Amino acid sequence: MLTKYGRVIVKFATLLDVAQSAGVSYATADRVVNKRGGVAQKSVVRVQDAIEKLGYERDEMAANLARKRVYRFHFLLPDDSNDFFAALNAALRSHQNQSNLLRTRFHATRVPAFSEAAIVDALDSIDPAITDCVCLVAFDTPTVTAAVRRAKMRGLKIVTLVSDIAAIERNHYVGIDNLVAGKTAGRMMGLAHTSRAGRVLPIIGANRAYDHTQRLRGFRELLQTHFPSVHLLDPVKSHDEALTIHRVLGDAWAAHPDLTGVYNVGAGNDGLIDWVSGIAPMTRPVMVIHELLPKSRAALEVGLIDAVIDQKPYEAIGEALRIMRQLVDAKSVTQDATLITPAIYLCENLPPIFTNVPANPHTLSNRILSQ
Repeated sequence: MLTKYGRVIVKFATLLDVAQSAGVSYATADRVVNKRGGVAQKSVVRVQDAIEKLGYERDEMAANLARKRVYRFHFLLPDDSNDFFAALNAALRSHQNQSNLLRTRFHATRVPAFSEAAIVDALDSIDPAITDCVCLVAFDTPTVTAAVRRAKMRGLKIVTLVSDIAAIERNHYVGIDNLVAGKTAGRMMGLAHTSRAGRVLPIIGANRAYDHTQRLRGFRELLQTHFPSVHLLDPVKSHDEALTIHRVLGDAWAAHPDLTGVYNVGAGNDGLIDWVSGIAPMTRPVMVIHELLPKSRAALEVGLIDAVIDQKPYEAIGEALRIMRQLVDAKSVTQDATLITPAIYLCENLPPIFTNVPANPHTLSNRILSQ
């Protein structure tokens, strides 16, 4: 730490500092740091001791620029068939516009939502000669898991996004803890009922989607443990389709006029909001959903829904890119430290609408909403 004119200036150790401290040439220190071999063991030890003493940290970006490395990433994302997947794709495009700063080459393949075969075919077709790491929204099924295993055997790094598979099969997962998210939804639903009895309908996109099954499990466990007077109806499947959600809600309302709550585990909230808007506000069920998008934000503001759990798609894509770079650079990554913390929005704590900052898809959505 140096001082100049009364100011504190922090000086970070450079590779030249390490070489001088170790009494070796810059080239020798560089070979040790970058693990290129060809250095006597005694010199390796001196360089390592100097690194520890000086607190030297390798500048990965500078090293990549020096050797002209380009990160080659491939994203397999569901198409824009629902609002959340559209936001996820928008987030990727936003980050892609900044990729020149990080020497990152993107390739994206959109697959039909909930199509197991499409995921497998796309994953099997990725060439490791031109790709370092793949990020995909996965299905926890034997065929998808087998395709992931084949991709890793071909030398690809695999990051699952939003929806996970068995930890032993992929390299890393980026997203929220979906079990905890489901429990959070259960807690909000239970508190909305206080001590009175209730009848709640969960809507799930697909049983093959690990994020959906984990959320439903957490939701059920929380209600059964802490709010046993709230009865959970059998979940209905929607494939995250707005029209399907609109229909199943109408069916459930006809069959259970005493329905007191609805939890939509996945997407397709446009159908839910359209349905609930046709019910008198004082008689509607408590509504808990996922993802803060234009229509869900507007519905929250006017009192058509009660709570939104948002998993921050822009932040998730950014975290995925960071983890993918670390995997390619052979750095260790711990799972617990990289989970996305979801945001819980009520009508009182909605984030401000910005009209001049288009980077975040929440911002893009808010611009659309404000027009």
